[in-house]
Amino acid sequence: MTAQRKFVSVAAELPGAKTKALLERRQQTVSKGVGNNHPLFVERAQGALLYDVDGNVFLDFVGAIGTINVGHSPAEVVDAIKEQAEKYIHTCFHVGMYEPYVALAEKLAEITPGDFAKKAVLLNSGAEAVENAVKIARKYTGKTGIVSFTRGFHGRTLLGMSLTSKVKPYKYQMGPYAPAIYKAPFPYPYQRPASMTEEEYGEFCLKQFEDFLLTEVAPEELAAVIMEPVQGEGGFIVPPKSFVQGVFQICKKHGILFIADEIQTGFGRTGEMFASTLFEIEPDLITLSKSIAAGLPISAVVGKAEIMDAPNPGEIGGTYGGSPLGCAAALAVIEKMQREDLPGKSRVIGDAIRSHFRKLQDEFKIIGDVRGLGAMCAVEFVDPDTGKPAKEFVAALLQACYRKGVVLLGAGVHSNIVRFLTPLVITEEQLQEGLDIISEAMAELSAVSAGAGKAD
Repeated sequence: MTAQRKFVSVAAELPGAKTKALLERRQQTVSKGVGNNHPLFVERAQGALLYDVDGNVFLDFVGAIGTINVGHSPAEVVDAIKEQAEKYIHTCFHVGMYEPYVALAEKLAEITPGDFAKKAVLLNSGAEAVENAVKIARKYTGKTGIVSFTRGFHGRTLLGMSLTSKVKPYKYQMGPYAPAIYKAPFPYPYQRPASMTEEEYGEFCLKQFEDFLLTEVAPEELAAVIMEPVQGEGGFIVPPKSFVQGVFQICKKHGILFIADEIQTGFGRTGEMFASTLFEIEPDLITLSKSIAAGLPISAVVGKAEIMDAPNPGEIGGTYGGSPLGCAAALAVIEKMQREDLPGKSRVIGDAIRSHFRKLQDEFKIIGDVRGLGAMCAVEFVDPDTGKPAKEFVAALLQACYRKGVVLLGAGVHSNIVRFLTPLVITEEQLQEGLDIISEAMAELSAVSAGAGKAD
């Protein structure tokens, strides 16, 4: 029996009539290469709730793939955008400079990890931030090699997908890829050999990286190492702290720049403003986007001033980079995060999610691992008998939750992981209602699976 819902309200038949009509129009005019996780057209959104064109109300556990940490349409951000739009929408910073760009660069230099002078360049997207970070690193070092890691994700542009590790859907038949990119192995603590302690596993993974610099590419050829402190698309994989610190120290030893890709981990998601703080490292360069501006397209590369000054005028930037609206929104987002301590709220949310699913592990043997930092949480599902990735179960679970009113997203190379990116303004009641709905969907799917097994 479905419990009474306080926030979620969905019709028995999804998608609704208006959504179906829009889907037909979408299929006629939008490239099929633009993926969609659910047949959902949003009419408005507020906080952690999505209201579709048919009047259904969904709990948003995806947050526009980690873009809405401050929630949908926060009043402070909306007001900042309106105020800026009434002054001017765009002048192009290369043509007519504006104070919000400088103010945001100052603020990012202030709040990002690192006790040294910093500068910033503002851009449009996460992938563009990654591309420019690599350009800056190569310009500064005079070297070309870039190391990324297995299961890492750094964007869909040519260089971004060259750095990215998942072939389908991001790279398949899209080559050839950018040269001088090298993939190093990244830890996967859930798959740690049973004979190893956590400490031993961290040492083993660091030894793998040291061997990589002997067998794949010499340190002298490397401009930078780029790493997600917690892998996003790869499955919300949290590496051993000793591994991250060890790689960072190796970079320092050899004059290799360390680029922290905090596009998904940044702005409170992991329980600190930036995940690098949790790993106690001070990256040479850091890439930022997603939740920087509550959904407006803007990104940044922030780093040591002398490194950021390596490019000559005109070598980095772009027509729309650091748009006035994006800058105004970002400044309002940062102020709201600090005033309301949303990183602290992230820790509370994450504890609740992980506690919920760890309690379910005895009942649902298909839950292989529950992990995360702050509100960047994941549940990995595996066949309890074979240990193989339960990809089909996750696909069915995502659809079942959608039909019940919770929007979820998968992750991982094997697509057998459910990731949680709830807005950090979600209320305790909303979070619990969503978790209860997911548990209900899991129970129903498990019952169907058990029935099918008996029938066989």
